[in-house]
Amino acid sequence: MAKEEAIFAGGCFWCTEAVFGQLAGVETVESGYIGGHLADPTYKQVCSGNTGHAEAIKIAYDSDEIGYADLLDIFFATHDPTQLNRQGNDIGTQYRSAIFPVNDEQRAAAEEGIKRAQGGWGDPVVTTIEEADIWYPAEDYHQEYWQGEGQRNPYCLAVIPPKLQKLKKGFSDRIAGPA
Repeated sequence: MAKEEAIFAGGCFWCTEAVFGQLAGVETVESGYIGGHLADPTYKQVCSGNTGHAEAIKIAYDSDEIGYADLLDIFFATHDPTQLNRQGNDIGTQYRSAIFPVNDEQRAAAEEGIKRAQGGWGDPVVTTIEEADIWYPAEDYHQEYWQGEGQRNPYCLAVIPPKLQKLKKGFSDRIAGPA
């Protein structure tokens, strides 16, 4: 088993966590904050848009089961990488589309992933590649949000099922089977 990490920001972390938590080879998905200037930010502070952080997910995965390039392709297929500092009604730099590579190989793969993704969108892909600096886990109530509170949250019910449909349609072979 080759355990690796990937960090992506694609809008609301509840939504991206729900997608990547479905994948075979993904061991954990943690919601958190990265890319800002304030130490130990809170959800409220990040939501203000004044900390510079992105809502992001940190994925621990088995690269023998799913590759980083596969994760990138799923990332680009399940959010809109052409929207600058927003995803749908979520507006601000905290909702930016960004990749935070943890090594040089991931950086090169991210550059290639952006090139691949460009072909699938009519507008330019604006996803940034940023330094994977200090990671701050989000508060406990944000973790595995879709599996709990999210399925009763009207926002999540409107946004997450279409993302899961895109995942199922384009990557059904990557979805984990029943445990």
